[in-house]
Amino acid sequence: MMSTFFWNIFRRTHELLPCGLQWRKLVKLFKKAKSKFYWYDFTVRGQRYRGSTNETKAARAAKVAGLKLGHVVENTDPLPQKAPVLLEFSRRFLEWLDKVRLEDKTKTYYRDGWRLLKTTTVVNMRLDQITRDVIETLRFSGASSNANCALRTLRRMLHKAEEWTLIRHAPKLKLMKEYGRSLTLDDEAEKKLLAGAAACNWRKRSLQLFRDIIILMRDTGMRNERELYRMRIENLDWETRVIFVPDSKTEEGRRRVPMSNRVFDVLKQRCGERREGWVFPSKRAESSHLTTMAKRFREARVKAGLPEDLVLYCGRHDYGTRILKRTGNLVPSCEPWDTRM
Repeated sequence: MMSTFFWNIFRRTHELLPCGLQWRKLVKLFKKAKSKFYWYDFTVRGQRYRGSTNETKAARAAKVAGLKLGHVVENTDPLPQKAPVLLEFSRRFLEWLDKVRLEDKTKTYYRDGWRLLKTTTVVNMRLDQITRDVIETLRFSGASSNANCALRTLRRMLHKAEEWTLIRHAPKLKLMKEYGRSLTLDDEAEKKLLAGAAACNWRKRSLQLFRDIIILMRDTGMRNERELYRMRIENLDWETRVIFVPDSKTEEGRRRVPMSNRVFDVLKQRCGERREGWVFPSKRAESSHLTTMAKRFREARVKAGLPEDLVLYCGRHDYGTRILKRTGNLVPSCEPWDTRM
């Protein structure tokens, strides 16, 4: 049975209706044959809204329908505009990314994700046309972690578009399954990498830096970009042979790392008579310290003929593996280092 109701109590709804349209002409309340509840049905600016009020009494159902109508009218643009294409929206997103308080690594991650997205056809689509079905057809080169970098960036962009009221809702998307690295930077890989680096015709200073980084990664298990490159001389205790890590990815990452004989020798030689400052200073870097060895590592890896899955971070995995083998117990191996990768 179809019937219409008018509710004068909800004044805010009545005020929001354009051109003096009356509530009773916009909303229909009705009961379905197999439902005890009243249902509402109305259309606002070409979009149809229909659902259950979850109420069995007509008066309460009318109030619920009025609230639904008022919410929709208040939250829709009276002069709707077309959503921008993703490429156009990216300019605003990247400007926001430069100003917002996020970790530098997070900003770099999103920029890399946008670089991957620019190679797809989705950049020429309007934001409201990018649905979950469209996203699931996207393909990216490289491993699944590469694809997830692009997908996480797209997800963040769509949520910002929703926040900025450019689209109604951001679609939910599913990330690809990632598999942990199984490779470790062991003794054999270290020898091959150093031999490959020697064949790259680098300057003696660059070759020595590469060697030191490889040794420190393997013998300390520190994160390269967040911990190792930011190491300061003030945090080195030469008497107890301990490295203090004041800042890390997690709270548990603040820890003391013991120095092996190789680590002690490398740090002593690199620090010399200095008593403060960066262990790995850099005049060209904005941060005044070393920030990456990725390019050098790739060059040495190619010369050594090692697989592409082998990255510098694998030295951290090798450290945990060796400590576990020596102690035979996982708990002691976790004490000198943060287990959250």
